[in-house]
Amino acid sequence: MKNLSQHVLLLLFIFAISCSTSRNLDIERGTGYNFRAGHPEFRTSVYGYIDEEKGSTLDIRAEIVKGSLIYKEENDTLQARISIEYQVQDLENSGNILVSEQLERTVKSTEQSINATRETLDLQFSHQIDPSHYKILISVTDLNTNKNITQSVETAIPETQEGQYNLSNIQMYGKINDIGSWEPINTYDVQSKIDSLRFVFQVISPQSDQRMQIRSRLLQFESDTLYPRPMHYSNYSPSSIEYKGIDYDEETELQSSQRILTDYTSTFIEYKFANQDRGNYRFQVNAQRGEEEELFKARDFGIKSRNYPAISSAKELARPLIYLMGEGDHEELMEISNSDSLKKAVDKFWLKNIGNTNQARQVIEKYYQRVEEANKQFSNFKEGWKTDLGMIYILFGPPWYTEDHLKELIWYYSYNHSDPEYSYYFDQPKLKNKYFPFFHFLFNRSNFYYTVQYQQRQLWLSGQILTRQI
Repeated sequence: MKNLSQHVLLLLFIFAISCSTSRNLDIERGTGYNFRAGHPEFRTSVYGYIDEEKGSTLDIRAEIVKGSLIYKEENDTLQARISIEYQVQDLENSGNILVSEQLERTVKSTEQSINATRETLDLQFSHQIDPSHYKILISVTDLNTNKNITQSVETAIPETQEGQYNLSNIQMYGKINDIGSWEPINTYDVQSKIDSLRFVFQVISPQSDQRMQIRSRLLQFESDTLYPRPMHYSNYSPSSIEYKGIDYDEETELQSSQRILTDYTSTFIEYKFANQDRGNYRFQVNAQRGEEEELFKARDFGIKSRNYPAISSAKELARPLIYLMGEGDHEELMEISNSDSLKKAVDKFWLKNIGNTNQARQVIEKYYQRVEEANKQFSNFKEGWKTDLGMIYILFGPPWYTEDHLKELIWYYSYNHSDPEYSYYFDQPKLKNKYFPFFHFLFNRSNFYYTVQYQQRQLWLSGQILTRQI
């Protein structure tokens, strides 16, 4: 039953986790986590640019999370074997596969901690390829289990004639401190522990003697970053930001700059910024030469928690307890500023309610595993665990059955689909498209659910959740 429900859940939300970039190539948003329990976890980025010596070039990167692989012990060493296959398809010529490669890698370790690490195996492939619009399919298979995950990414290398110009897509990088190196950011989500952000793009142009104006802006959008309301509260007003999720019409310009290019061919340009507070942002570039049509490229991103999607810091452990505590108690908990004191308060909360240390440890592991899984499955403009889908998933687990209608999603936690206590309805205020790229579902709240949520809380706080799901 558990495997079936997880499989159905994956099918319903494979689009919600944004396994491919938007069809609108002017705005990049990165790939999603493409999470499925027990399967390899990886993230992908693709970048097309012009190399002055090699010509048009396509760089493909994959970051495979080592802790998501299954290890077998061989000669006192833990080993995971994976197969990586990727294809490059020309979307301007349907069915034309220009590149098809397959390779294998082995990850070895003598430490058991390899099973939980967030370290990644970083792979990079480069191909010289003609300008066009491409789809890149990347598939990773764990050869110890034969479980497979595939991601799809689109990109373009613009074809530019003598005297014309164009812009490449924008690459995003992050650095944790001055000593560390710039690492590519392949997802929409950015960890708040990153100190600095760097954006790189290329002005693609054969020789030209005309001046070009480059304007860049860093924008922040009004968006919902709050905890979701309890199940028995009233529904959100259509005019509220919680209902809208993110409002692209409400923007704040944080920084802007302008530069003039002269005497260039194909030039790389970069901008650096300090990392921002929690929220949703866009770095955008506008380029114009004389009276010609203005070009536009952008990279959207959202700042999430420190170790997102993982849960490890004291605050990351404390915040999701909002689903098991009263608002006043939770506010008092979050007022603790010292990390060590906050961690002790979190431990005390669990042990005080459950009593048995071993049992509490199992419940804690189960709870935060669901929080992290919610982050990987339901992340949008805010942390996945903060969404209505994430709240229900954490409290009740994967649904037994699901139904998906155009703007309505139903999760069933009972064989009786007419049982109102365990049939949960979610409405979608906006359909996913290139202008609103997030799947945003809101729980259909009712006073009826007060007892349901209270009883589910008690299962967690008593430890009975280990033997009784509902």
